[in-house]
Amino acid sequence: MNHRAADPLMQPFDLRHLRLRNRIVSTSHEPAYAEDGMPKRRYALYHAEKAKGGAALTMIGGSAIVAPDSPPSFGNLHLYKDEIVPWLGRVAEAVHEHGAYVMCQITHLGRRTSNYSGDWLPLVAASPLKERAHRAVPKQAEEWDLTRIAAAYAQAAARCAAGGMDGIEIEAYGHLFDGFLSPATNLRTDEWGGSLENRLRFPRMVVRAIRDAVGPDFIVGLRPAVDELLPGGLSAAEGMEAMRRLAAEGIDFLSVIRGHIDTDAGLAKVIPPTGTPSAPHLDFVGQVRRELGIPVMHASRIADVATARHAVANGLVDLIGMTRAQLADPHLASKIAAGQEHRIRPCVGAGYCLDAIYQGGDTKCIHNPSTGRELQLPHTVTRTENATKRVVVVGAGPAGLEAARVLGERGHAVTLLEAADTPGGQLLLASRAPARRELIGIVDWRVAEFEGLDVKVRCNTFADEQTVLGYEPDVVIVATGGIPDTANLGLGAGARHVIEGWDVLSGAKAPRGDVLFFDDNGGHAGLDAARALIEAGARLEYVTPERILGPDIGGINYPLYAKVFAETDTRTTLLHELRAVEKLPDGRLRVLLYSEAADRVTERIVDHVVAELGTMPNDEIYFGLLPGSTNLGEVDLTALLDLRRQAVMRNEAGGYQLFRIGDAVTSRNVHAAVYDAFRLCLAI
Repeated sequence: MNHRAADPLMQPFDLRHLRLRNRIVSTSHEPAYAEDGMPKRRYALYHAEKAKGGAALTMIGGSAIVAPDSPPSFGNLHLYKDEIVPWLGRVAEAVHEHGAYVMCQITHLGRRTSNYSGDWLPLVAASPLKERAHRAVPKQAEEWDLTRIAAAYAQAAARCAAGGMDGIEIEAYGHLFDGFLSPATNLRTDEWGGSLENRLRFPRMVVRAIRDAVGPDFIVGLRPAVDELLPGGLSAAEGMEAMRRLAAEGIDFLSVIRGHIDTDAGLAKVIPPTGTPSAPHLDFVGQVRRELGIPVMHASRIADVATARHAVANGLVDLIGMTRAQLADPHLASKIAAGQEHRIRPCVGAGYCLDAIYQGGDTKCIHNPSTGRELQLPHTVTRTENATKRVVVVGAGPAGLEAARVLGERGHAVTLLEAADTPGGQLLLASRAPARRELIGIVDWRVAEFEGLDVKVRCNTFADEQTVLGYEPDVVIVATGGIPDTANLGLGAGARHVIEGWDVLSGAKAPRGDVLFFDDNGGHAGLDAARALIEAGARLEYVTPERILGPDIGGINYPLYAKVFAETDTRTTLLHELRAVEKLPDGRLRVLLYSEAADRVTERIVDHVVAELGTMPNDEIYFGLLPGSTNLGEVDLTALLDLRRQAVMRNEAGGYQLFRIGDAVTSRNVHAAVYDAFRLCLAI
């Protein structure tokens, strides 16, 4: 069957003089892979992988900055420097080699960055209004600022053209460009503010300067908020009219945004996370396309092929942005073309791709360790050229499932032992939270990938040393995960009165009445359990030793929890430790909390105490198997990082190599578990 001929997603599209081979785009975003502001080899390989994977167009340089008074806020490219041109050329060459086109997004961040980074120049904006997300107070741009910044846009566009880019996209929403267009951020009373015509004056100046610099044939797109969904902001009616006028100035396509990004709640509607409706703005985008008659692309929680196909087939978009979906699987387009949609690694909407920028410095997919690591890790696992082995993997959580998948792809005979009646480990608990149910896709995809591999899954199997050795393994990988770390509460006998957060998530326990929830982990597990308690009717006080609520929760996920807390007037107590829990004669609990800042103890009387402290390794079987192993559990870290075979020999009488991965080592996250498994097993 010719899937390409029948599929709306696989139809070519002419964007001016460019014939795009299909409708799938990776829209502009900044993965923070630049080095010194330049898109060097890592950056090029990241985008080339999507081109190799069949995308028609990949857009680089999310918020690439055009001037030094727009300092980078998350690793943005420095388009104001001439030295970037040859680096852009290398990216273009790498993408073009695989039949795709590449464009670069350009911007002046305006107030959406920091006064205290880069060259420490004062930020500029239409009006001197603080942006909450980046906490910067800009100066009101003077006319000489606007003249030089418009020229900087033009120079940046010219550098893109000189570097072989196939076009550019002006990033408008939330930045300086839309800052003038929006009545919420442009409070000026001079010729640059007030009426729509005046508010369009600076955006028009920028577009005209760019056109003068690159000529009429170079493609220039715009990514604006056509409707800010904000009281006092740009309305849909004004937005449509503004786009109509800007298109007349030489804009070739729109990448439509709906919403605003100056708050976490606003950002979460523009970039919706798991637990929110799919493609919430698609119908509005279709309206924009019908009314303006200009090529339109859009990306906002379009994570699955069916939704993308619907959008194209029904004329809602010309090009569909599947950006986070291609972070999860950069070969998405080629799998669609080959009729292998079922093999696409799913985007589960976890938001880790964004959270990781702020936590670890660059973008990572929660369950694809190769994304962004194309220099070191392949996206396709190849069969080993050496002798195959018998491998036993103990534990079918994310680490164990990934280990079994990679080892199976390598050609080894794998037996995967799981004590529970179904694979998943901690992800089974995490996905019980209604807002996080899509996380089960991490499990389901791996189990489905076992088809055709020599991987045998044995559930309802509690593995002890005798069970494992009965399979006569050459290699044993312990991926038994972790267990709740309530032992480290330091409460002595009082710990027996504390309910584990896992029991709440699993539904094993449903405490009611007055509940004190102590969270010393700061991640999704604690807040998911707290949310479950609140929604079940508990009167909750959330206590944490941290100075903020959920420090490991990123901006697009945070509002899901903040909403529930605010709607129920949940009490939040920061910077307090849980010191004691004592059962009273009436069955209630006396709780002592300690504040180091105030050096005082306060008392609470509640019905229940629930605690979340992360996990400690479930490592009994690892230590039981250790004496019989050849390596005594030792890992050659240099070989691990170089993706070379583990060859440590510490016990010549041993019968197997032994390794442990994921939370069986120490409490970490899903990405760490999958990464552990992938790089270890890739070399076996």
